[in-house]
Amino acid sequence: MLELIKAIIRPEKVTAVITELMGAGYPALTKLDVYGRGKQKGIVLNDIRYDELPKQMLLIVCQEADRDDIVRIIMRAAKTGDGHFGDGRIFVSPVEAAWTISTGMEGL
Repeated sequence: MLELIKAIIRPEKVTAVITELMGAGYPALTKLDVYGRGKQKGIVLNDIRYDELPKQMLLIVCQEADRDDIVRIIMRAAKTGDGHFGDGRIFVSPVEAAWTISTGMEGL
């Protein structure tokens, strides 16, 4: 079965995460600029409230057997320290099917 991993992480951690994934044999991903907020509902700096913060979202489709390895790599490379807010989230969903457009082949 295929899995879709959506990782929302700090922009300054993207290079480290991608480098670690590539080094472990997982080069295929999609990267998106996104904005949002978590449980802390944004941040306040110098009396200015920032409701939505810039983040990066990585989308990775993988075999179910590779899911836990990929999640561990992302967690390790994206973490800024113990208990720091705003390091991000990882969501995993099943993928029913996938096709390569150039070849018309189904699967990864």
